[in-house]
Amino acid sequence: MDQTPLRPPPGRYGPIPDERRRRAGRAALWVLGALGVAGALWIGVGAARTPVTWTDVGFSLDGADRVEVVFEVARTDPSVPVRCTVQALNQQYAQVGLVEVDVPPATATAVRLSTTVRTSEQAVTGIVDTCVVVDR
Repeated sequence: MDQTPLRPPPGRYGPIPDERRRRAGRAALWVLGALGVAGALWIGVGAARTPVTWTDVGFSLDGADRVEVVFEVARTDPSVPVRCTVQALNQQYAQVGLVEVDVPPATATAVRLSTTVRTSEQAVTGIVDTCVVVDR
């Protein structure tokens, strides 16, 4: 009885695989995988070192000329001051109001704030655009 492995006829399914090509393909996949893991770690470490984050909690429309925005600011070091830019947007997502809010140092890492943004026309939402650490 013959124990040789069965192979398709040469050329039937493309060129016959070459061992060097297989090794090169495997090496390329390992390199791409290592680059992907390194990129994910770089992004993760960068996100972990972000000194301030914010979360929009809600908003309420106070007529056609103002919107009240409630948001939460979290800092890794609560003793650093932060400045947040809060904006009101209309139905076309155009900015119709803007205010900067200074968040003073506190004892808690997370604080909840509320601010009123005056608008030039009817707003449909109010959100925090950015929060940055203020140089002392």
